[in-house]
Parts: sequence; C-alpha cells; structure tokens
Amino acid sequence: MGRLKERFQAFVNNRWLVFVAAMWIQSCAGVGYIFGSISPVIKSSLNYNQRQLSKLGVAKDLGDSVGFLAGSLSDRLPLWGALLVGAFQNLIGYGWVWLIVTGRAPVLPLWAMCILIFVGNNGETYFNTAALVSCVQNFPKSRGPVVGILKGFAGLSGAILTQIYTMINFPDQASLIFMIAVGPAVVVIALMFIIRPVGGHRQVRPSDGLSFTFIYSVCLLLAAYLMGVMLLEDLVSVSHTLVTIFTVILFFLLITPIIVPIALSFSEEPRDPAEEVLLPKSEQQEAGKPEQSDQEHEVIFSEVEDEKPVEVDLLPASERQKRIAQLQAELFQAAAKGAVRVKRKRGPHRGEDFTLMQALIKADFWLIFFSLLLGSGSGLTVIDNLGQMSQSLGYDNTHIFVSMISIWNFLGRVGGGYFSEIIVRDHAYPRPVSMAVAQLVMAVGHVFFAMGWPGAMYIGTLLIGLGYGAHWAIVPAAASELFGLKKFGALYNFLTLANPAGSLVFSGVIASSIYDHEAEKQAHQHHIQLQMSGLLFSGLYGQDEVLKCEGSVCFFLTSMIMSGFCVIAAVLSMILVYRTKTVYANLYGKSRT
Repeated sequence: MGRLKERFQAFVNNRWLVFVAAMWIQSCAGVGYIFGSISPVIKSSLNYNQRQLSKLGVAKDLGDSVGFLAGSLSDRLPLWGALLVGAFQNLIGYGWVWLIVTGRAPVLPLWAMCILIFVGNNGETYFNTAALVSCVQNFPKSRGPVVGILKGFAGLSGAILTQIYTMINFPDQASLIFMIAVGPAVVVIALMFIIRPVGGHRQVRPSDGLSFTFIYSVCLLLAAYLMGVMLLEDLVSVSHTLVTIFTVILFFLLITPIIVPIALSFSEEPRDPAEEVLLPKSEQQEAGKPEQSDQEHEVIFSEVEDEKPVEVDLLPASERQKRIAQLQAELFQAAAKGAVRVKRKRGPHRGEDFTLMQALIKADFWLIFFSLLLGSGSGLTVIDNLGQMSQSLGYDNTHIFVSMISIWNFLGRVGGGYFSEIIVRDHAYPRPVSMAVAQLVMAVGHVFFAMGWPGAMYIGTLLIGLGYGAHWAIVPAAASELFGLKKFGALYNFLTLANPAGSLVFSGVIASSIYDHEAEKQAHQHHIQLQMSGLLFSGLYGQDEVLKCEGSVCFFLTSMIMSGFCVIAAVLSMILVYRTKTVYANLYGKSRT
C-alpha cells in the first residue's frame, strides 16, 4: 500500500501530467477560431449587417491577443488563480452573448456586444499563459517541442469543438455559443490545480526522447484523423451514429497522451544519482527563486559578455566555446579570491531574466516583435480573407480551405517546435533561423495566391498554414531563451500584440482597400457593358451586393505585398540570428561537448 501511495504521489507531481493537462486545456482554449461558425446566428438574430459583424470580429481578435492582465496576474497569482479568472471571463462573456441571442436577456448596443466578445475571448489569454508558463518552466531544456505542441492544440481546438458540437446535435445554432461558454470553463476548472511548476527534475531524462516521440505520433495521428473526418462529413451525408463514433475516437486520441505520465510514474525508471549533481541548480528550483550561487553564475555569464575580446566571436564554434569557458573559469577564480569585483552592468544580459520594461529597451526584443508582426500578420490576413480569396478564384466550398488551413496551422506549430529544437540542440544555432525559414516559406505561399494558378489555393493554404503556425512555436521559445522565464507571461503577451496589429493594418487597410478598388472597377466595367447592351436597370450600380471581385486580380497586389513583408521579416530574423549567436552557443554549446 505504501509503495502504491508513493507511485501515486509521483504521478501527481509528474511534470508530464502537467504537460498533458495543459494540452487538454489548450484543446478547448481556441474558441476564437470558431467565431465564423457563431457569427451567422449572431448576425441573423440581432439583424446586424456585415460591417457591424466585422466590428465584433475585431473585438474577438483583440480579446485573443491583449494579454497584459493575464501576464501580470500569472506573476502575482498562483496559476490556478489565473486560470480561474480566465474561465470566469469566458463564461461571462460568451454566456451573456448566448442569453442575448436566444432572447433571454435584453439586446445591448453594438459597442457593448463588442465588449462581451472581447471579455469572453480574452479568457483564452489566461489559458495560454498558464499552460505555457508552467510547461516551459517544467521543461526548460525542451522549450521548442513543448511550446509547439501546446500552441498546436490551441490551433486545433476549433475543429475539436466543432466535432463535439456536431455529435451533440443541438436543436439550434445558438447552442454552439452556449457550448463554448460553458465547455472550456468546465474543463479549465477541473484541471486548474494540476497546471503548475512541479519543482525539481526538470532536466533532460533518458525517457524524454521516447515520450516526446509518442506525443508527436499522437499529434500527427490526430491531425490526419480530423482532416479525414472533416472531408468525409463534407463530401458525403454521414449518419448521426457514425458522427458519434468519430467523436468517441477523437476523445480516445485526446486522452491517449496520459499514458506517458502513467508509464513514467508506475514503472521502474533507472535514475543516475550523478545526474542531478551535474546540472546547474537553477534548473532544480522554482522559477523566480534563484539561490545565491545561481545569481553568481548569471553574473559571471554577464561578465564574460563584457570581458571577452571581440575576435572570440569570429572563431570556429568549438574554439570559441573553449575560449569562453577559459575566460569564465578565470573570472570565477578571480571572484573567489576577491581580485575581481563581479557586478552587473546596466541590467540583465541576454539569456538572463528580464522584466517587460527592461526588454522593451532592447533591440533584440523589437526585432522579434516586428518580425512577428510582418510574418504572422500577413498569415492572419490570409486566414481572415480566405473565404473571399477562394470565391474570387471560383471555389464554392470555401469552408474546405478554412478547415485545411487549421490543420496545416496545427502541423506548423508542432513541426516548428520540433525542427527549431533540432537547430538549437544539435547545432547550438540561434532558434530564430527557423523563423526566417518559415517566413520565406510563407513568401512563396503568398506568390501562389497572387498568381491564382490551378491548384494554387491548395498549395498556398499549405505553405501559409505551416509558416504561420511555426511562428507561434518558435517565438515564445526564443523569447524565453533570450529574456528568461521569470517574467515570461508578461513578455509573451506583449509579443502577441503583433498579431492583431499586423492584421489591423494588412487586412483592415491594405487587403480590404485593394479588394474594394478592384471590385469597383469590375462593377464599373459591368455597368458600361450593360449600358452598351441596353440592359442597365435603374439603381443597379452602386449597391453593395454588386461590389464583388472575381479573378486572381482581386488579391494579386495584396499577396505580392504580403510576400514582400515576409521577406523583410526573414531579414529581421536573420539580423537577430547574427546578434544572438554567442548567447545560443553558451546556452546549448556545452550540452554538445
């Protein structure tokens, strides 16, 4: 009995259990991705026009990205407290919208509806922050895979919630609003005490490789399964019994990762006693509570940055690592003898813990921000306009491309975390290089959209989805490496502001203006043709319904501009790579020797 109790205690405190619970929370955290499914019922029940509905969409995007409060509370409250606040916001925001749509509450003005949508969707930022903060602290040596998988499940949540809704077979579409108000809140409240930094045992274990391989396999199987189910349900008429079976299999795939913490906790895993001793103590403590020796180690790292000769950075990687190690050892000895007074200079250095205000005065932070703004902003422009883009090229089944880009987005997040981890762990090369690759891939995808070749929608959706998703696996991991984990919540939520900022400018100004201009030209030409044929009806020209653009010209200029922005973003990422080579050599170079 005592042994079983010990195993159960190990299971409760297993960092993999925290990771799996965070995956489940992320699986229902992306309610913003199904706004397109609830917007028709909101529009019809409240008699909104398209422009009013677009304002609700902007409120949704802002709620999904403005996470200042979530980042601040994650530093001041236990993570379960932040999750509880997010669940409360999600329930109040979307719950009130449901009451209004179903006539159970009085109709509010448009600005008040925007506030409700903002509040409801803003709950996601608490879920994302708590999941990322806890898991990045528990897996500091595997940040890429962890962030990629978690952000990937957030991207898949729309498809998951839609499948569950299809199975339940509610009598009206308004019930979907009720489901996204109550469902995520229930899941988060049930799991909120599991999501936490567990303390200790955070280093790379021999079992980690196999565990991550298993999780990746589940992710790929889940993505392929959802893609197949969505295509099948779209192309043929499927009975409700079959839909129920599909959903049960989906639940089984989602639960499967729990095998990892169970196997690690209840099976004998050999542990090398020397394994803990060889690790820096900073990895065995709670984030934000370093001991004096850790602080001394960080200070010595800062002094190495200041004292090393410039020519050291020009040496080959192996020789540079030896020179830095020698200089670090000399500084340790000098500090121990009192010959050198070790002192921080002008705040933290790259790789140490920054506050948000300290990060805001660093060029590296703004390079990440603007690279993310140009890259992810151009990707979000495609996602927001995918329906019009496919219609302009003659496709009727626009929702197929919406579903497809969701799957590619998921695979981009998972794959971006995986490949960026290979770059830093196997080659000690800066993680942002993988972001530059993703941005160049997106640049090619935008060119396919611009040209409108046969099949271009499929290839463009693939490339944009993969590249856009990769950003959200790479950027959080790189930010935690360059600016530390102590204030990671605030740093991450500031960087996410790049997403709506890019969408506001690229989609709200550039894409919409060019589309309307081309639509007006086509309508004017059609007007002239009708005049010449004597078939012009009074009042036909000038109505909003006529302003519809057809052909690749509708998004040609927009897509080429977006492609150019992605190239600029890749250049900014490579500048960041050049500036942070030494940091990554110190962070990961020693693990290769």
